[in-house]
Amino acid sequence: MHIHTCYSVDCFTSLDEIVERCLKISIDCVAVADHNTIEGALKLREMAPFKVIVAEEVQTPAGEMMGLFLSERVPPGLSPQETISRIRMQGGLVAIPHPFGRPPFTNTTRLTSPDVLSRVDIIEAFNSRTVLSRDIARARELALEQGKAASAGSDAHTAQEIGRAYVEMEEFDGPRDFLNALYRGTVFGRKSGYTAHFSSTWARIRKTVLGHSSGSSP
Repeated sequence: MHIHTCYSVDCFTSLDEIVERCLKISIDCVAVADHNTIEGALKLREMAPFKVIVAEEVQTPAGEMMGLFLSERVPPGLSPQETISRIRMQGGLVAIPHPFGRPPFTNTTRLTSPDVLSRVDIIEAFNSRTVLSRDIARARELALEQGKAASAGSDAHTAQEIGRAYVEMEEFDGPRDFLNALYRGTVFGRKSGYTAHFSSTWARIRKTVLGHSSGSSP
């Protein structure tokens, strides 16, 4: 429920690689949540032989939020409240990925304020790239305390990471049916190694500093 493609600024994984990996490990649904764009998700949905949820990991001044079941890009830089409104206007679902961040870069606690949480549908209870086990435990507790649906995401920036976290759940038809099925789902996950972060850092350097195109493989 949280993977990236070469359309993210910090990822080089091609759409073909994602399809190949998912078929290899029998994943039949993914949520593509590239940073501040839905272009890769839309293209993967057209070509993949399995279900693709068009999502986006949106940068806000308070940290990253995620919209699922989108038809239009949500621009970065808006407040959490405006970001939620833009997602809702499309009939999408609102999620908080890795709610307690990943040191040394963390989401501020503004994204776990009562005002924001009251408008959120999903909390990512397991993120494979979250370094500290205590932060994973806190995310699970937050979902439970708030009565929110708990998701799991590999946050994959490489093909090999796909499948490290997932949810076993019933088939669904549309956002609301998805949310109901997610409540009844079972979260599975294991953490990625520290080297996973080097791949995304290197991709970001190549794309932003060296000028490599964001919509293509290396």
